[in-house]
Formats: sequence, structure tokens, C-alpha cells
Amino acid sequence: MKTILHTADLAVGHGKKTILKGIDLSLNPGELVAMIGVNGSGKSTLLRTLAGLLKPISGGIAINGIDLFSMTAMDRARTISVVLTGRPDMGLLDVRTLISLGRQPWTGHMGRLTDEDQLRIDDAMQRTGTKQFEQRALRSLSDGELQLVLIARALAQDTPIMLLDEPTAFLDLVNRVRSMALLKELAQRTKKCIVLSTHDLQTALHIADRIILVTDGSVITDAPNVLITSGRMEKAFALSGMRFDPVLLSFIPC
Repeated sequence: MKTILHTADLAVGHGKKTILKGIDLSLNPGELVAMIGVNGSGKSTLLRTLAGLLKPISGGIAINGIDLFSMTAMDRARTISVVLTGRPDMGLLDVRTLISLGRQPWTGHMGRLTDEDQLRIDDAMQRTGTKQFEQRALRSLSDGELQLVLIARALAQDTPIMLLDEPTAFLDLVNRVRSMALLKELAQRTKKCIVLSTHDLQTALHIADRIILVTDGSVITDAPNVLITSGRMEKAFALSGMRFDPVLLSFIPC
């Protein structure tokens, strides 16, 4: 399978401070990839660099063989959709209007939505369960509802790569599992490459095709079962008085 996103000896950080280095990733269409690691390990920094929002300290990122930072803003927006943490400035927008903004890379200078655009917006809302409150003001939404709306906007953008920074952080258990399953199904059905960071280890290990384990200033990439049986999970999340249970896929008291 042809790699869609590739990094070579990538180093990321802020300013001149390197947080992660030696990152060699080859991500494929149709994969759901979960990025996990302890707080402060560099997950968000890596994700933002892969999105082109931060310049790498060294190394390269290629999308379909093209250097990410040589692409125009429009080409990037048609290739990568991004869902970040934090509550955006929403003004007086309603749910449908925000989700519609996901179609901007495709609507041209006039910004007119075609019937095809409307269908993609409706499909994104149906898949995320946001259709039922499409007319509500964004500022009236709970954090969990807003997170689903932001995922819907990324779906409406219809890009071959989706990067999501903790997309299930504010969701209850049912919606966390549902959202992860939706992203898995979407990756398989549409052959999108979907990468998300998460602290929900159990769901990620159950559902993701591959794991990017951010640890010790670099990353380890492998199938969930390989990381579990190798003991790397337990080492990366070493907790005093706790051990990782490979059956429950969670940490339990020793």
C-alpha cells in the first residue's frame, strides 16, 4: 500500500527546544492511528507539526511524496483536516454554519455551497449525531457537544488525512466509543488516514489499527498487540503500585 504521510528523521519542538526527535513515520490510507503517551510527552506538538501548524526543528514531512511545507494553503486544506483542543471563538455562529465552514477549501472565492456540499454537510452531521441540534448557537453547547461539531466539520471537509488532538476528551463513555468506532469505520470505508491523540488507552488499544507511542523523547510505532506483549506499554506508562493488564487493556493495582 502506498504511504500517504511520511516523516524522515523528524524533530519537533518549540523555538529551539527539541521535544521529540528521530521520528520516522509511514502512515497509510485506510488506517486509524492512535497517538498515546503521558502528559507533556509531546503528542500535541507532533500532531500540530504533522498538520503544518508548527515548523519542524529538523527533518521532513511528505504528503504523497510532496514536501508539506511546499504545498499552498489551499492544497493543505484539501488534504489535511484538523481538530484541535480548546474552545474556538464562536461568535454568533450556529452548528450548521460552523460545520459548513469545512467546505471552504472546495467552494471557491464566492463561498457558495452546492447541492453536493450540502449533502456532505448533512452526512457529517448524521454520522456524528449533530443533525438534531444543527440550529443551536455554538455558545449554548456543552464541551462534549461542541467536540462532536468540530469532528463533523472535519468530516465535511472530506480530506484524505484527518488529524485530531484528543477528539474524545470531553465526551462521555458512550460517545467516546461511538466516535472512535465512527473514525475507524470512516478510515476503512473511505481509505482516509486518520491520526488522533488520546488518553483513552483502553478504547485506542481496542479500536486503532496502529499505535504511535510517544515516549522517551521519540516515538515507537506498531500494532497494539505488539506494543502490549513487548512490555513497552507498561514501561512507557510506568506507575508506582500499578501494572498493565493485557486482557483488560488498562492499569490495575499490583
